[in-house]
Amino acid sequence: MFKKSFLALGLLFGSCAFASEANIGAVNFATCIAESKCGKKEQENFENLRKQMSSLVETTEKQLKEISGKLEDSEYLESLSPKAEEELKAQFQERQEEMNRYQNQFYQVLQHANYQMLQKMNQNIAAAAEKVAQQKNLTHVVNRELCFYIAPEFDITSSIITEMDQSFDSEQQEEKTLSENEQQPPSDEKAE
Repeated sequence: MFKKSFLALGLLFGSCAFASEANIGAVNFATCIAESKCGKKEQENFENLRKQMSSLVETTEKQLKEISGKLEDSEYLESLSPKAEEELKAQFQERQEEMNRYQNQFYQVLQHANYQMLQKMNQNIAAAAEKVAQQKNLTHVVNRELCFYIAPEFDITSSIITEMDQSFDSEQQEEKTLSENEQQPPSDEKAE
């Protein structure tokens, strides 16, 4: 399957005659994420999640450093009873385990969120690319990052972003309308 796709892509760009007959558009995936309203919203959501997860890790790290400082202070340790010292060591162990758990969760959650963001953006870009291809009578729309070079006149990234922004605005308006309709109290019907 991969060889066939690669061969087809090679034939697509390898033949000047074919390329001149085919109407090709190229889109920069990264630019669509960075500049579209949807991409900015997804990045904002991802950053908020990262901040929340970082906050948990930082709080635990602070507690861990505090306990570690006490364990390294010989005067402080001498002032404790053997039972209190054991409790402090147990707290340190618990915080270390908690820290490891939070770090593992942090990376897993962020990796999953990043994957979901990329999947959603891929779907949005593909939908926009289909609409733009129909509008511009294009036979192919390729990801710019797959090409070593493509002539600037084939770049349709700005058109894709415009289409994505229009779709985003429509979705936002629909959500707002639905939200307003849900908040309105039901109309009282007169009983007969």
